[in-house]
Amino acid sequence: MSTLLTGLAGANLIYGVGMVELGISFSFEQMVMDNDIIKMVRKVIKGIEISDETLAVDVIDQVGAGGDFLCQEHTMKHMRAEQSHPKIFNRQMRYAWLDKGGKDLTTVAHEEALSILENHKPEPLAESVQEELKAIIAEAEAEFGAKKKK
Repeated sequence: MSTLLTGLAGANLIYGVGMVELGISFSFEQMVMDNDIIKMVRKVIKGIEISDETLAVDVIDQVGAGGDFLCQEHTMKHMRAEQSHPKIFNRQMRYAWLDKGGKDLTTVAHEEALSILENHKPEPLAESVQEELKAIIAEAEAEFGAKKKK
């Protein structure tokens, strides 16, 4: 809820990702869970597109009052696009979840965190960005050294 409220307030930074115990500890599993939550919140904040295509007045006219909208091609197309698709939160029916091992969320998050730590290969920063960072660090070190001598 705090993530949603922060996002709805217009903040462009969500503080505390992965933190537990009031920020005293950090959890990779919590970070993976928070990542999914943030993706879902961003989907909500994005809003719903209002256009002739999404309003589907033609489909409403065709199906009519009391008709079956769920089986319409238009409904299926937009339903899939409008739903958020979390990576670790399981939205399957209980029997399907049990058939796949019935792992709880913390276990799934732990496995995902390990996979990221073992397999993720970040793209290197552009050379210009690396040079700018080096310049910032050198300036800060020089300033710190000058203050230290005083």
